[in-house]
Amino acid sequence: MENFTIKRIFDFSLLRRLFSFAVPYKGSFYLSMALTIVLAVLSPLRPYLIQVTVDKYITSQWMQMLITITIIQILLLLVETVVRFFFSYLTNWLGQSVVKDLRVAVYKKIVHLNLSFFDRTPIGTLTTRTINDIEAINDVFSEGIISIVADLLMIVAILVVMFAEDWRLTLISLSPFPVLIIATWMFKESVNKSFHAVRNAVAALNAFVQEHITGMVVVQAFSAEKREYARFKNINKEHRKANIQAIFAYSVFYPVVEIILAISLGLMVWWGSNKVLSYEVTQGVMIAFIMYLNLLFRPLRILADKFNTLQMGMVASERVFKVLDSEEHIPDNGTVKATNMQGDIVFDHVSFAYTEDRYVLKDISFHAKPGETIAIVGHTGSGKTTIISILNRLYEIQKGQIKLDNVNIQDYALDELRSKIGVVLQDVFLFSGSIYENITLRNYAISREQVEQAARLIGMHEFIMQLPGGYDYQVMERGSTLSLGQRQLISFVRALLYNPAILILDEATSSVDTESELLIQQAIDKLIAGRTSIIIAHRLSTISKASQIIVLDKGEIREMGTHEELLKQEGFYHKLHSMQFKKAVSI
Repeated sequence: MENFTIKRIFDFSLLRRLFSFAVPYKGSFYLSMALTIVLAVLSPLRPYLIQVTVDKYITSQWMQMLITITIIQILLLLVETVVRFFFSYLTNWLGQSVVKDLRVAVYKKIVHLNLSFFDRTPIGTLTTRTINDIEAINDVFSEGIISIVADLLMIVAILVVMFAEDWRLTLISLSPFPVLIIATWMFKESVNKSFHAVRNAVAALNAFVQEHITGMVVVQAFSAEKREYARFKNINKEHRKANIQAIFAYSVFYPVVEIILAISLGLMVWWGSNKVLSYEVTQGVMIAFIMYLNLLFRPLRILADKFNTLQMGMVASERVFKVLDSEEHIPDNGTVKATNMQGDIVFDHVSFAYTEDRYVLKDISFHAKPGETIAIVGHTGSGKTTIISILNRLYEIQKGQIKLDNVNIQDYALDELRSKIGVVLQDVFLFSGSIYENITLRNYAISREQVEQAARLIGMHEFIMQLPGGYDYQVMERGSTLSLGQRQLISFVRALLYNPAILILDEATSSVDTESELLIQQAIDKLIAGRTSIIIAHRLSTISKASQIIVLDKGEIREMGTHEELLKQEGFYHKLHSMQFKKAVSI
């Protein structure tokens, strides 16, 4: 579960970095700031014109000037409305533009992070950072700092006019302001804490829902619906509690502001009425001051809320920049092209650990010549899958080196390296979309004819054409509408289409029925023909023809040789083979 910590509002280094994303839109930014000045100037004009109207033209019954000032008032109102529209539109447009660029930058970063990062970070956390946190950054522009500057400028403009008109009346009217400042500060702190609690609860909800929807098969298979439902209710209860705390703060604060405004108006009327009777203050000034106070309190009602919005945006931006600053990616400094790769693989004393010095592979050395088929067997957790993960640099090794065609894999450009290694996993992942899109991975440079040709070679074309829409058949998320064997065969078509120099098959037939296994085995024979292949096998019967079999145990190579050679040794491989043979006979 991710945890939000309180961040200072005016962390200028963070603000500077955040506003650097607005540089491409600096014209809109400067224009919105100019509009804040225009709004500040326009705000006190109408009350001032009403004051002049009452004091000069109503008492003297100068009808022509009354009509003229009324028209001016209407025009000012229209101008202010138009300016506010453009100000609101510009700030929101600017915020959405920054959000768009930030979201692209974050996603680009995420897809280049190494798998170690994803091993430690829940999917729900990354979803929160990519969606919720970045959306909160939009508020920094639309409701945050620019809007706060506009409100502060308007407050300053109104106060300047009020003091210029009558400083004594102004001081009397503003005497309750210390109470308002204290109430605003308490409100800000209260809402700030509840907002942090809300965002923590949102992160927890995202992580929980993402995890449990993905693992719903396990939840239902073990009748854990009630227990998981109870856990969800508790997390949702915390979310509700945090929101209610924020609602309570708002429910208290806004009436307090109204009461303080009423007291200010009462003090102004009490003091001002005496001055009006003694002709020290005009009636127009009294009317104008009532309007000034209302204009003054309008932004003060929401200023604390805007500061909280700004602070939450700062917290969100800190978390987003933490993702952007992550150095957990595979360095892509290689320049060697992988054209005409033959598939000569050398592991030279390779050791690898996922965390610190807890090595899962220890001093691994073997050589696969071009066109050979290497099989890797061993108990669960022996390091079989790890070997293929480090071959295509999903993880970086700590010791030794891996060479392809006598070139260290770190010297290849990363996309060049991976384009020459085809991987078919045991758990085939299919994306939402058509079968054609899943086979090509949305590489529209690959023609429909090429896809059909590859499918015919694998023996999958007839099955695909029987589906509604054929190659345009829409696959549900993770390919749930297809059987495991069908998903495997689609992944074979994908691998064959990209024509890799090296093919990796990870437990490709371990979880399918006998009929599907025969189809898959035929597809495998076509796939491995003429290319170097590494097969991670659970069923030893499928690897008897391998050029070389490597037996792994606890991250170390115990035995190496052909099927016949290893059986003659009567060692680890012989024991595995005997156990599977006895199991098959008993069945």
